[in-house]
Amino acid sequence: MIKIENMHKVYSMGDNDVRALNGVSLHIKPNEFIAIVGPSGSGKSTLMNMIGCLDAPTSGKYYIDNMEVSTLKDDALADIRNKKIGFIFQGFNLLNKLTAIENVELPLIYRGISKSERYRLSQLALDRVGLGDRTHHRPNELSGGQQQRVAIARALSTSPPIILADEPTGALDSKSGTEIMKMLHEIHEAGNTIVLITHDNDIAKQADRIVRMHDGEIVFDSEVEAR
Repeated sequence: MIKIENMHKVYSMGDNDVRALNGVSLHIKPNEFIAIVGPSGSGKSTLMNMIGCLDAPTSGKYYIDNMEVSTLKDDALADIRNKKIGFIFQGFNLLNKLTAIENVELPLIYRGISKSERYRLSQLALDRVGLGDRTHHRPNELSGGQQQRVAIARALSTSPPIILADEPTGALDSKSGTEIMKMLHEIHEAGNTIVLITHDNDIAKQADRIVRMHDGEIVFDSEVEAR
């Protein structure tokens, strides 16, 4: 499903060049649950941006479903993001003025889906994460764990094959974090490919495969022993 070949990303910082990715190659199969782990500055966030089509590599190739996306323009990348990838962020990234269901509807609006169908799909997504009775609550009326569930519902609303979760438990207490990880496992069992970005080794061990990064390179890539 995801194939990255010899990817480099270099940022110019004044007179200096910073190599955020240095020859990274990574293949992810359909319905894998993979954790990309590493400390700050390891390159995992840059790799996340590449996988999510949020940035373009300096060199190297990136394929999703055998389509090369590393050379696409911004509009085409936005279309790939909307159709192929659901995003879950540490900070939830919800709009405070919108209700839960209005936040979930946003990616469906970009797809041009009718108002009635948007509402139906968003309600189904909120039901799926156990928030069917919180549709008209705004983020400030929800707990952190509930806000992250709204973010998950938003990611699921377009039925994307790939879920990209960036530190999804980082802003939560341990109980809420456990609930969110349980939900990610349920999403994986339903057929989605999960790419989890984390600095937490205990969280990473809950995936089926761990990729460890250091100084812009993959230094470890192995399946997790059966739990």
